[in-house]
Amino acid sequence: MLEHLFGSKTRLKLLRLMFRHPERAFFVRELTRELDTQINAVRRELSLLLKSSIVSEAESPEGVGDNPGGKLRKYYKLNMGSLMYPELQALLMKAKVMGEQEFIDMFKDKCGDVQLLMLGGCFTGDVEAVTDMLVVGNLKNRVAEKLIAEYEKEFGHGIRYTFMTKVEFLDRRHVMDKFIFDFFETNHLKVVNELGV
Repeated sequence: MLEHLFGSKTRLKLLRLMFRHPERAFFVRELTRELDTQINAVRRELSLLLKSSIVSEAESPEGVGDNPGGKLRKYYKLNMGSLMYPELQALLMKAKVMGEQEFIDMFKDKCGDVQLLMLGGCFTGDVEAVTDMLVVGNLKNRVAEKLIAEYEKEFGHGIRYTFMTKVEFLDRRHVMDKFIFDFFETNHLKVVNELGV
């Protein structure tokens, strides 16, 4: 959806990455690897973002010297002082929330009998969580894994997921399994809760 507004998938991927790490400076080849995109496309988009002052050139991070060829690498960083920064941040955040909701709806509809779906980690901003997604039920694992892979590609970050059957989950909960206990102790959301947990 947003690629139509921004006019380029590469630009959108670049902005998503930079807004996830607003303090970090990136060099072109690093961005090319992170975004799995052609170097010329990244250079073109960086040039446009520089002109609009959304991105600025940055000094190399501390402890990083010259590259082996002797030339200094150019680093690029999100310009948090830009007038567009707050609006872009809000727009990207809204798109992420809408994308998460669409992903959850598709997951519930297409992945089998989902009896418990809990989100944590990257969905709740809790870096201590042992998993991002706990799903209990009779699942179509291949369909679920495909949906997760599509979401990861779209939003540019991995999802750690755990699938269990109802019997396995109830057994592990009954014996106070460390994994289950640790996940319940972190910040999480119950999206589907047919088990009354």
